[in-house]
This record gives sequence, structure tokens and C-alpha cells, in this order.
Amino acid sequence: MQFRKDINGLRAIAVIAVVLFHFNASWMPGGFAGVDVFFVISGFLMTGIIFKGIEQENFSILKFYVARANRIIPALAVLCLVLLVFGWFYLTPLDYKALGKHVASSMAFLSNVIYWRESGYFDATSHEKWLLHTWSLSAEWQFYIIYPLVLVAMRKFMSVNAMKATVLLGTVLGFIFCAIATYKWPTPAYYLLPTRAWEMMIGGVAFLYPMAIKEERKKLLEWLGLALIIGSYFLISKDNPWPGYLAIFPVLGSFLIIQAQRNDSLITSNLIFQKLGAWSYSIYLWHWPFVVAIYYFSLNEIFVYFGISMSVLLGFLSNKYIEKIRFRSDFGFFWGYLKCKPVYIMLIVGLLASYIYSIKGENAWLLRQNIITQKTYTIISERSPELDSWGRDVDGNQDFSDCRFNVQNLNPNLESRLSKCLSNYGSGILILGDSHAKDLFGMVSSRFDDDFIVGITSTQGCRPHTPKSQCQYEEVKTFLSANPRIFKHIIYEQGGFYLLLDENGNKGTRNMFSKLDISMSVEGLSIDIEHIELVLNYLSEISEYAPITWFGSRVEPHFTPKQILQKGCDFNFKLRNNHKMFFDLLDEYIESNTPPLNRVKFISQNKTLKYQFPQDFMNCEKILWSDGDHLSIIGEEVLGKRLPDNFLHY
Repeated sequence: MQFRKDINGLRAIAVIAVVLFHFNASWMPGGFAGVDVFFVISGFLMTGIIFKGIEQENFSILKFYVARANRIIPALAVLCLVLLVFGWFYLTPLDYKALGKHVASSMAFLSNVIYWRESGYFDATSHEKWLLHTWSLSAEWQFYIIYPLVLVAMRKFMSVNAMKATVLLGTVLGFIFCAIATYKWPTPAYYLLPTRAWEMMIGGVAFLYPMAIKEERKKLLEWLGLALIIGSYFLISKDNPWPGYLAIFPVLGSFLIIQAQRNDSLITSNLIFQKLGAWSYSIYLWHWPFVVAIYYFSLNEIFVYFGISMSVLLGFLSNKYIEKIRFRSDFGFFWGYLKCKPVYIMLIVGLLASYIYSIKGENAWLLRQNIITQKTYTIISERSPELDSWGRDVDGNQDFSDCRFNVQNLNPNLESRLSKCLSNYGSGILILGDSHAKDLFGMVSSRFDDDFIVGITSTQGCRPHTPKSQCQYEEVKTFLSANPRIFKHIIYEQGGFYLLLDENGNKGTRNMFSKLDISMSVEGLSIDIEHIELVLNYLSEISEYAPITWFGSRVEPHFTPKQILQKGCDFNFKLRNNHKMFFDLLDEYIESNTPPLNRVKFISQNKTLKYQFPQDFMNCEKILWSDGDHLSIIGEEVLGKRLPDNFLHY
């Protein structure tokens, strides 16, 4: 296939977006759509190779696979080896074990399945996964495996024209399925091939159905495509369900640029974009570990610019000295393909990573730590109940556990279960909110023994304005109206209802919403007044069923136990002054604006619990936090004991 400068430049447009988004999402909120652009390009190139081979009756599936292995595996393997060596010295054993697992899955091109089972792509924990970005390589490789097999099989019983029509039909059906699946199953839809295949197939459609366009109209088509891609980079954000129907914009934009075929375009054919496009695969490989390192080691913002520079430099070096190695791809006979060197590279790195995982990540890091740190590592590695707070009855009172439980979703059995609790114990306490309210459920359970306590909380960061497909606030309101006497008190706590975001969207601050009406700020940190009003309106509506205590949001360490271990137990943790000042301002605003006659009372969590710095945040002997902003069982009990006796009294 003739070299296409426009496609090479399109690669640059894609990789720039992904890199900028990952290093600072506020620079380009929808930059993750660059991966979708890569998928379209890949589909175009692969379809061209396969169909030309089929039409010339000389297509070899094995040769195709080997060519893909030669292209993808060497650079990926070098990255994985570097990370394994780096991790042996600098990662905690738990993280090194996880790295071993992720390297093995990346080399087997199954990492998208592994990451789907672990968490969502935009979750906070994603910044602890050094190879998270390889999910897209796994999805592409799975497409490379299946696509030629299907096309070769189709050629056995249909014409080439019929095959082309089938690819077009499959693309349309794939898009429809993707749009539906993204709302029903958002996490698997993001990672897995069935919802991504259409993006690669539309690239195939661009090859199979080239447009005959007059030269003067090609520029217009190119600019339209660029507008769709760049627009998606800035108008879409991680708050939008993805890929979903919105993915049509960057995908269609890529399709149009490919169809325009402008090899002399100033946009895509300039020298800088040509170089970045040539290095794009290696830049993509190397940039994400720098993003993780900045988060993992809590590095200064200046390292963002260092990370971007190093990504480009290592991308250049990897392209020049690794990608351009010419491995043999045609071995003439079947058994000759056993000589394919990249396959052995893949097996060696994969087996090494599997061994690291099997020995639980034991490495040089643990050997040089002090006794307290080693003891703490043992607690974490064994997943002691002291650390794992999810889904347990905190006070251990099993006789009371039937009427002391937390659920994420309302279910038909809940009413009958609560009716039984009502008859046995009298009206109970309802706790509403997000994953922080789940922490509060543990705190209240450990502090108050004479009430039945029910939590309806979500780990998805639910807020009253979020879509009903994700949260159940309207359903909770309906449930309360149908069962008005079951609860004597409602407690509401929501960790993310506010906005904590500096003017540059820097790391370590919250960026929960894409479009905000911000009207109060202090030292670069802003309060989302509009959303607070939404919360007040919701609480006023449900307060007719029971008095409500609005338990304010808390100052959080944003240091995980693993990061405490990494820094060492004597790390001098200091809370940022403007961080504390922000919460004081936030609490003051809510207290002064909470309607006094609506049976809604606001309590400042930070004033009530009297957090002690730094021992409540950095402590190697008592792990109070299970991650950067959620409490462990110890934390729930320690802080729960600080709740005053009149906490539930209106």
C-alpha cells in the first residue's frame, strides 16, 4: 500500500490528544477519543492488506499474524521489561505483583479483559496501573486474529462485492450495539472488542468504498473531518458514556480525513506531524508509565512537562532502534513459522511476569524497609479485615446483622426485609449517598448499637443530578413515599457533591463535572454552588418522610496505604493550607444556606470528628484508610467513636 502522509499525520493528531488528556485532562477533556481515531486507522490499513491478498488469491493468515507480531510485540516487550526492572527496585510488593499480572496479560493481549474485571478506565485506581493503556493494543490484536479468519471464511461462499456489503452492514450493526451496550454495561463496553470492532470496521469501509471526490472538495472534506475530531476532544469528557453514540464524531471525522486523501495537506503532512505520526505507537507505549509515576510518587506538577518530553524522546528512540528492526515475516512453510522471534520474546517476558506474580511480587524494595513498614505490608498483603471495609458488619454483632446492612441497589425483597426489622426493633436509620456514605454506614454502625441501620449507597459516585441508569435517587424517593414510617432518621453524605479543582485542573484535586456554574472560590479552589442547590432541593423533598442530617464532606489524605509504605513511615505529611480553608468555606456556605424549617440539619464532618494531623492520615501502625479517600474498618471504628451522642438527634 502506498504511504499515506495524511494517515500518518492523523496518527499524530490521535497521539497528541491521548498524551495531553492523560497528563492533564483539563487541557483536552475528550482526548481519550484519540484511541478511537487509532482504531479507524488500523481498520483501514488491515482491511487493505487482507482484501488485496484475497483478491490476488495470495493472502496468508499466518504471514498476516507474523507481520502484526513483528510490528507490535518488540516495542511492547521492551517497555514491559523496563517496567519489571524498575518495579523490582521501587514498587511495593503488592504493586509489583499487580505489575507482573498486567505485564503477562499485556503480552498475551488479554489486558482489556483483565482491566474490565478490575475497574473502570476513569476510576481513581487506574492511575496505579502501569500498563492500563495496553487495553487498546489487546482489543486491536483480538480484532487482527478474528477479522481475517472471518473474511477468508466468507470468501469461500460469497463474492468480493458481497463481502464488502457485509462489512458495511456489520459496521452499522456494530455501532447500534455499541450505543446500546455502553448504557447497559459501561465498563465492558469501554474495554472489550464487541463494542469497539465497528470503529475498526468503519476504517475498512473507507478502504472498500473510496469516495470519488473532486480535488477542490477534498479540502472541505478534510476540514469537516478535523472539526469532528477536534470538537470531540474539547466538547466530550469522561463524564459522557463512552464509546456510545458520541464516538461517531471522532470516528466519522477520521473516516472523512481518510476519504479526502490529501497527501499535500498542511495540517497532516507537515514535518512535525509526520515525525510524531511515525513515532506515535512508541510514544503511546511510553507516555502512560510517566503519568502513573507522577501520581504514584506524588511528584510536582513540573514533572508533567518532563513526562511529555520523555514520552516523545523515548518514542523516537523506540521507533528508531526497536520498531525498525526487520524481523522475518514469510517462512515459506507452516513449521517455519516456529522461527518467528517476536513470539519467543512474548513468551519469555510473559513467563517472567507470571513468575513475579506467582511469588507475590517479593522484591528488593521490601528487603530494605524498616520493621514497622514490613509489618504494615503484611497487613495489606493478607487483606486483613482491618483494611477491607466493604460489605462487612463493622461491630461484628451477627445477631443484629440482618437489620444492619448496606445495599447498592433497591430490590423487591427490601421492603419485606425492612418490615420485619421494623416489627423487631422499631423504626431505623437510613444512610444515603455515594461510596463515602458507605464509610459513614460503618462509622454509625460501630458507634450506635440500638438501632437497625440501612445504607443505600453507591460506589459509582452517585449524585442527585446523575442519570437514572447509574443512580437511584428518584427510586429512593418513591420507596420512601411507599414506606413512610420505617425510618426515624435519614443521614445523607456525599463525598463528591462539591468541586475541588484548581484553576489548571492540577493532579490531586477533584474534577467531578464537565460543565459547572462556579460562583465561589478561595486560593484557586472553587465551590460548585449550583450542585449544592440541587442537593438541598432533593433533601428538602425527602425530609417529609424523616428528619435529615446532612453530614458534610471530609478532608481526605489522597495517600493510599501503599503510597505511605512507598514514602516510608516517617514521611512528613502536611495538609495544604488552602485544602483546609476550602472545607471551612464549604461548610460555612452550606450551614448558612440549609433551610432551617425543612427538617434538614447540616453537620460539619471536619469539625465534628476533629481530624488529627498527621496521625489520622499517615500512620503505619493503624491503617485508617483503605485507599486515598475511603476508610478501612479500623478507620470507621476509630472515627466512628468520635461521633457525638446527639449526632442523630434533630
